Amino acid sequence: MAFPLDRPRRLRESAVLRDLLRETRVDPEDLIYPIFIVPGKDVKRPIGSLAGQFHLSPDRAAELARGFRDEGGRALILFGIPDSKDEAGSSGADPGGPVQLAIRAIKDAAPELMVATDVCLCEYTSHGHCGVLSPEGRVLNDPTLELLAAQAVSHAEAGADMVAPSDMMDGRVQAVRKALDGSGFERIPIMSYSVKYASAFYGPFREAAQSAPKAGDRKGYQMDPGNIREASLEAELDLAEGADIIMVKPAGPYLDVLREIRLLTRRPLAAYQVSGEFAMLRAAGDAGLLDYRAAALESLLGIRRAGADLILTYLAPEFLRWRG
Repeated sequence: MAFPLDRPRRLRESAVLRDLLRETRVDPEDLIYPIFIVPGKDVKRPIGSLAGQFHLSPDRAAELARGFRDEGGRALILFGIPDSKDEAGSSGADPGGPVQLAIRAIKDAAPELMVATDVCLCEYTSHGHCGVLSPEGRVLNDPTLELLAAQAVSHAEAGADMVAPSDMMDGRVQAVRKALDGSGFERIPIMSYSVKYASAFYGPFREAAQSAPKAGDRKGYQMDPGNIREASLEAELDLAEGADIIMVKPAGPYLDVLREIRLLTRRPLAAYQVSGEFAMLRAAGDAGLLDYRAAALESLLGIRRAGADLILTYLAPEFLRWRG
């Protein structure tokens, strides 16, 4: 029987050759680990909706950061849950807030780590929305921008290496950039949640961050899951406003969108493997329905293959241990 000369199978039979020829890889420097910061001292409280994740006081966050660094971790992103909330989310810009204190503690404990911060009002508002509300309950875009900018500057003043606005207000990248530059933080980059869908996959996070809206939903400012052209528009607008890194969120259900944005720009591209994606992998693994480690690694590889330079993922600590 005659066979064609081109037989790719020959290249797959050797494990060493397969590894040498692998086109896409996931490395520790590709991952950013999200952690949740609460007020107080010596707090390390398990998060029921996110197995293996914790609410951490600033001192325990610093302890985690040291261990994460020692295992080869490179970057964290911080989310804050304050003691008190108000209509305007004003505690988000408090220099003594949990995120600001955690930044300082982490930079003292593990200065080599890059510390990014989520910039949004939803964790700090009493109503749970990402912006200021009108008396009728409508999110007000422009009044929100000033509050977001103040929060970003407070994070930079505390020592953050990068800020990441996630609110999806129009013009917020420009507002944050102007505020940072005006406060002497021209070198602080912005990783913008540019393409953030109104997704059902955020449920565990909203419990962890205590940020679920008290009324209504976020479909008025987050994106419709059916839209892809809108994703390109949002990314282009944020790039024009000065975003240094563009993010797509969620990751797994939106790999086609991730690929579309990769083709749109040469700028660095991030993707957030969100809480629901992580929780499903853990639940299926715990139930014995799949090989958790193999499926988790495959999911990260798929996100990288689609075009992400960076992945925000709760899998980061486990990934480091698996590699070790």
